[in-house]
Amino acid sequence: MDHRPIGVFDSGLGGLTAVRELMHLLPREDIVYFGDTARVPYGGRSPETILKFARQDMNFLCSFDLKAVVIACGTVSTTSLAALRREYDLPIIGVVGPTARAAARCTKNGKIGLIATAASIRSGAYEAVVSRENPAGRVYGKACPLFVPLVENGRFRVGDPVIEIVAGEYLQSMKDEGVDTLMLGCTHYPLLSDVIGKIMGPGVTLIDSGREAARALKTLLTERDLLSDAPQGDTSYFVSDTVDGFEAMASLFLRSDLKGMVQQINIEKY
Repeated sequence: MDHRPIGVFDSGLGGLTAVRELMHLLPREDIVYFGDTARVPYGGRSPETILKFARQDMNFLCSFDLKAVVIACGTVSTTSLAALRREYDLPIIGVVGPTARAAARCTKNGKIGLIATAASIRSGAYEAVVSRENPAGRVYGKACPLFVPLVENGRFRVGDPVIEIVAGEYLQSMKDEGVDTLMLGCTHYPLLSDVIGKIMGPGVTLIDSGREAARALKTLLTERDLLSDAPQGDTSYFVSDTVDGFEAMASLFLRSDLKGMVQQINIEKY
């Protein structure tokens, strides 16, 4: 048994989709969450800048003596995961492998959609995993750069005309291709599941990257005998920008009041 916490980081609040799943699957575990809200989104940055930010995020989290890290950011997972695994001596789970493997198993017609940031689409990382897992599978990728800022500003509900128009335009090509499985390749995107599901229809299975990463971490901790046996885990929240907006959105999404529970840190120090 291991009572050290799990670290989770993302460019903003999207990683809370992974935190929510971790709380459900691993209720005895302590979690330390960092959202880099001062520099969100990462998706349009260069690979060098993304890696620099990811190292700072990791350095901050590692000050807590972690037993594992979940990179709840599709952009970092596609561009920087290999480098981070070489540089940090602890288990690191990204969202790409678990999400792509789940999609490869799920598809029936071999047509798999991927919506993600521009950096994730350019990387080809999801396609590589799907090809290994299901050689007959084909991935149709679409960058959705407006999704993250819209989610961060609370525009993710069915009936909101802005997000419905934007999502409709982004997803039309997926509908035209006839995909039966759609990978939500950014942990912000599960917040849009109702909107996306309405547009794609009931015949398309949505693969939640936060949920798949949480499942992968549970498997890893179980196999390595690193699970905690504490009665109840605790979660700490840190951000790099002001806490007010994050507290309000996070409380809404996690269905619990985070007022006074979020701390701002200077990520540049790391």
